[in-house]
Amino acid sequence: MTENKEKWENSRIISSDDPDALEKLRKKLESLQKQQEYMKRANAYYKKHQTMQGFEGMNDATAVHMDSYIQLNYYGKKPFPSFQLENNNANIRRIKERIAGLEKRDSAAFGEGWAFPGGSVVMNAEENRIQVLFDEKPDEEMRGALKSNGFKWAPSKNAWQRQLNENGIRALRRIARIQPENA
Repeated sequence: MTENKEKWENSRIISSDDPDALEKLRKKLESLQKQQEYMKRANAYYKKHQTMQGFEGMNDATAVHMDSYIQLNYYGKKPFPSFQLENNNANIRRIKERIAGLEKRDSAAFGEGWAFPGGSVVMNAEENRIQVLFDEKPDEEMRGALKSNGFKWAPSKNAWQRQLNENGIRALRRIARIQPENA
């Protein structure tokens, strides 16, 4: 677990497996929202004054450089073109959706798991895995169904598993033979 934590800390990608994923995503969301507000203020300032000189936190040299950049670009004569604001907004929405998904997962929305004839399903939140355990080796048809639904055999866990998320839950529901006994 320690070696994985180091890998996560040194990566710019925020994996759902990362124990600090929610915290990192919230920081990233805050940063994107601040960036969005800054870009909007800069565009509004430029529209009003036709220069970036005097804009908050921008020195004269940077303002002159920014003004010449704006004059050279063809994106509607503003510091931050519309596509840049739209892309940033899309990233904000994507991060919000990821946060909601992780919060739902962490709130035990998936339950603990269940028993089925010949085995059990375990929602292993600590390892972020859905694990399907069998009393005996499953037949070829069952192994094929697991594989076609994204499950991989993990000899170290003696289980078929995949990532614990909405797609994994949907995949479980497609395999009729591993449904809860009382369903």
